[in-house]
Amino acid sequence: MNEFIDLDEVQLDIGRQDRCGFPEVIYGEGKTKETILKTLRVFADSTLTEGGIGAFATRIDAEKGEFLQEQFTASGQTFRYNPIARTFRLFPANHTEIQPHGKIAVVSAGTSDAPVAEEARETALWTGAEVVFIQDVGVAGPQRLLAKLPLIQDADVVVVAAGFEAALPSVLGGYVSCPVIAVPTSVGYGTSFGGITALLGMLNSCASNVTVVNIDAGFKAGYVAGLITKAKYTVDKGKTCRRE
Repeated sequence: MNEFIDLDEVQLDIGRQDRCGFPEVIYGEGKTKETILKTLRVFADSTLTEGGIGAFATRIDAEKGEFLQEQFTASGQTFRYNPIARTFRLFPANHTEIQPHGKIAVVSAGTSDAPVAEEARETALWTGAEVVFIQDVGVAGPQRLLAKLPLIQDADVVVVAAGFEAALPSVLGGYVSCPVIAVPTSVGYGTSFGGITALLGMLNSCASNVTVVNIDAGFKAGYVAGLITKAKYTVDKGKTCRRE
């Protein structure tokens, strides 16, 4: 049995959920809106997504987002488009809410980091985790972070998006007993070098629980966080969750 569907310009990997835990995700940048629509529709028609988490696409700009919303509104399918995150989520036809598996805290240093943090949040939600979203608690005003710590410290994973010198993941890493996934953003002035300064700062973190993904890679951080929480929790046939 082939584990992919040939869509000419796209070779859709329909076996990825069984192999890797989650379905293939569509990277929308560089693809036409028609290609993205066709791919999403194949996901929607596939029995592999029934009762699952549905299809997910990233880097969907406003023009493509408007087009997809029009198409799926007309067909009566349930979707969620986040223009800040530039993500598009298509729910399966028989979608029902289930108890989330695990808790992910997504934290942004500043509101300018919002697009990256929102991408991480939408991805984490798509993986089935509970997500708490905390914005604008960077090190320039550390009292803001301290006030939000009770919302963060019981998380299974923390995702932190920060630009400039990117000190927030190290600071937060000293307050939590879980993995911290640091996301450098391309936010900052000249010597930020488009996020390279933040990346190098995070890679040199003295907090032992901090690991780092690529610049502006909110999706990658949310996906890995989802894998971590999924590994810690088991979903039984009754749609309830238990911690192992």
